[in-house]
Amino acid sequence: MNSTSKNKLTIVGVGNVLQLDDGIGVYAISFLEQNYTFTSAIKCINGGVEGMGLLNLLSETDHMIILDAIEIDDEAGSIYVIPAEELSGYGLSSGGAHEIGILQCFDMLELQGKPTPEATVIGIVPYRVSFDIALSTELEAHFDRYIRTILHHLSTLGYDVSALENQVTLSDIIQKVNYPS
Repeated sequence: MNSTSKNKLTIVGVGNVLQLDDGIGVYAISFLEQNYTFTSAIKCINGGVEGMGLLNLLSETDHMIILDAIEIDDEAGSIYVIPAEELSGYGLSSGGAHEIGILQCFDMLELQGKPTPEATVIGIVPYRVSFDIALSTELEAHFDRYIRTILHHLSTLGYDVSALENQVTLSDIIQKVNYPS
């Protein structure tokens, strides 16, 4: 694929919605898609627990923003904006259902000598990761701030995002993601 056919920016939400706060990236990308309009230069992807399935996606974009729960020794709800290369080798969202995480895909491309997109992780520290289909009330309390952080980051990159008039609530998003009709 030549560079002229690449997406300028891909936002990918990753995580496991069956493991409580680990699903925050999936809920965030769904919330953004259903409540905002983006320019055609932005592609939104629900990466779920795809791991290796996201490998080709990396070669189809110039810049990537990864939304996920991030295990850092800090208070639940703390938000970090981290260049992905600072996390290289950690395999964000690896283990369990994420046998190969998205950052491990970056590592694999580098080992193959292939170019990787510039990438940023916008992570939020989870309160609890356990088997439950929801978000903890502790992380729900920080969800709006997490979305505002993502929108602010898009703005600093020069992308305009417009809110839709009729907003879908987080609880509706959780319901739709977990019980699609």
